[in-house]
Amino acid sequence: MRYLHLLKREFQGYNAKSLTADLLSGITVAAVALPLALAFGVSSGADAAAGLITAIVAGLVISLLSGGYYQISGPTGAMAAILMSVVARYSMQGVFIATFLAGAILVVCGVLKLGRLTSFIPIPVITGFTSGIAVIIALGQVDNFFGVTSQGETAVMKLLSYGTLGFHPNWTAVLMGLGVILFMVFFPKKWNAVVPASLISIVLATAVSMLCHLDVAVVGAIPTTLLPDNRLTLSGLDWSTVSGLISPAFSIAILGMIESLLCGASAGRMTGVRLDSDQELIAQGIGNMVLPFFGGIPATAAIARTSVAIKSGAKTRLTGVFHALALLVFMLALAPVMSQIPLCALAGVLMVTAWRMNEWSVIRFMMKRKLGTSLAMFFATMLATIVFDLTVAILIGVGLAVILLLGRLSHLEIQYAPVDCDRLDIHDESARERLTGATVCYVNGPIMFANAQAVESMADRLADSHTVFMSLRGVSDMDISGAQAMTRLADNLKRRGARLILTGLPERAKLMADRCGLTEAVGSGNFYRAMDRAILGYHAEAQNDVED
Repeated sequence: MRYLHLLKREFQGYNAKSLTADLLSGITVAAVALPLALAFGVSSGADAAAGLITAIVAGLVISLLSGGYYQISGPTGAMAAILMSVVARYSMQGVFIATFLAGAILVVCGVLKLGRLTSFIPIPVITGFTSGIAVIIALGQVDNFFGVTSQGETAVMKLLSYGTLGFHPNWTAVLMGLGVILFMVFFPKKWNAVVPASLISIVLATAVSMLCHLDVAVVGAIPTTLLPDNRLTLSGLDWSTVSGLISPAFSIAILGMIESLLCGASAGRMTGVRLDSDQELIAQGIGNMVLPFFGGIPATAAIARTSVAIKSGAKTRLTGVFHALALLVFMLALAPVMSQIPLCALAGVLMVTAWRMNEWSVIRFMMKRKLGTSLAMFFATMLATIVFDLTVAILIGVGLAVILLLGRLSHLEIQYAPVDCDRLDIHDESARERLTGATVCYVNGPIMFANAQAVESMADRLADSHTVFMSLRGVSDMDISGAQAMTRLADNLKRRGARLILTGLPERAKLMADRCGLTEAVGSGNFYRAMDRAILGYHAEAQNDVED
C-alpha cells in the first residue's frame, strides 16, 4: 500500500512535458553511467560486460520499485572493492550466489523495517570505510594502469605479489592512463555538467588506441544480449560453496544498505522528498536477487548518478528506466567499439573516482578541529577496511565508537557549592547557621554502570556535610547500576547522620529510582522539583521543628 501511495503521489499531474524531462535526464544519466559501469565491472574482477548488464537490469528493476523517484542504481566502486576477493576465491558463480543471498537479506531488512539502522553508524566510521574502499579501488587498478600482472585474493596481497612476480610496466599503458587522469582533473566543471569528462576521456583513449594500433590490453568482447553464458543457473548451482559465501553476502548487504540509504538521504535533502527507507531496501533486495540470473554483479544506489538525475530535471522513477534503456541501446549498437576500450583508460577513470570518493570536507573538518576521538574512529575503520572485509571494518568502527562513548559517559560532571542564602533571600541568622553545614551538588550526565563508582565516591567529598541538596536536572538517564550506586550513597550518608535531598530528577530516571529502591532509601519526602524549593522547604521544616 505504501508503494502504491508513492506511485500515486509521484505521477499525479504527469504529462508530456514531464515525460520529456524524464527522457532527457535518463539519457544524461546514461552518459555518466556508461564509463562507470564498464570500469566497475572490470575493477570487481568480473568484466566490463557484467558491469554494463548490472547497470541495465538494476536501472529497470530497482528504479521501478525504489523508495524514492530520484534513486539511480548500478555497480559502484565500493561494491567492486568487496567483490575482488570473492571472485578470486569463488569465481563468478560465487559472486552470483553471494549477490542473491545479499538481496534476500536486504528484502528481510526492508520487511522488518530496519532502514533506520544506518543512523546508528557514526559519520567518522562511514567516512573511514569510504576512504578505505577508495584505497582498495586504487590499489586494485595497479595492474590495468601499469599493464602488469599480480596474484592474490585482496588488493594488498596483489600488491605484495609484485615482489615475487616482478614489476615491468607497459609505458604506453601508463602514459594513456595518466593522460586520462589529467584530462579528468583539468576538464572544466561547467563543461562536465554537459558531457562527463570520464566519457570523453574514454572515447578519446579508445580512438587513439584503435588508430595507432597501440599495444595495450582492452576490455574484450561485449555481449549483445542480457542473457550471457556466464550467469547464475539453478542447474549449475554449487551448494557446497553457499556456507562460505554467507559472510561476503552480509558484507554486500550491509554496504548496499549503507550506500543506498545514505544516497537517498542526501538526494532527499536536494529534492525535499524524503526517501522511504524500508521500500528502498526491498527494491535493492529484489534487484540484487534478480541480477545474478542475468550475469550481473551487486548493485546499489549511487550518489554520482542520482545527483546527475536530479540536476538534469528528473520528475519520476521513469528517469532510471530511460537511463537503463539508453544503456541497452549503447550495448546493442556500440558493442564492437566498446570492446576496444583500453583497460588502462578505465583504470585512470577509477583512480580519479577513488580520489573523489573520499569525503575530504569531513576529513579536513576533523583534522582542523583536532577531533581526536573522531579521527581515531576514522583511521581505525579505514585500516580495517583495507586489511579485513567491510563487515569486520564496520564492527571495529562501531565497536570503537561505543567504547569511546562509554569513556565519555563514565565521566560525570559534579559541582559542589555551599548554599547561597542571599540569593534565596534567607536572612534569619539561625536559618543561615543551620544551612552553613549543607552542600549543594550539581550532577550532569547519565548515571549508569560506567560511572557507578564515581557516584559512590561522592560520599568522601561530602563527609563534613549534614545535609546534601543534589540537583539531578542534568541527569539524562539512569540505569539499574546507577540507581543502586545512588542507593548506596544515600545509605552511606544516612549512617553518618547526613540527609540527602534530590531535586529535578527527570521522569524517566525517577521511574528507575522507584523500581530499584532509591526512592525508598532517600525517602519520598526528600524529592523536590527544583533546588530553591528544596532549600526553602528544608528551612520551613527546621522552623516548624523549632516551634514544636
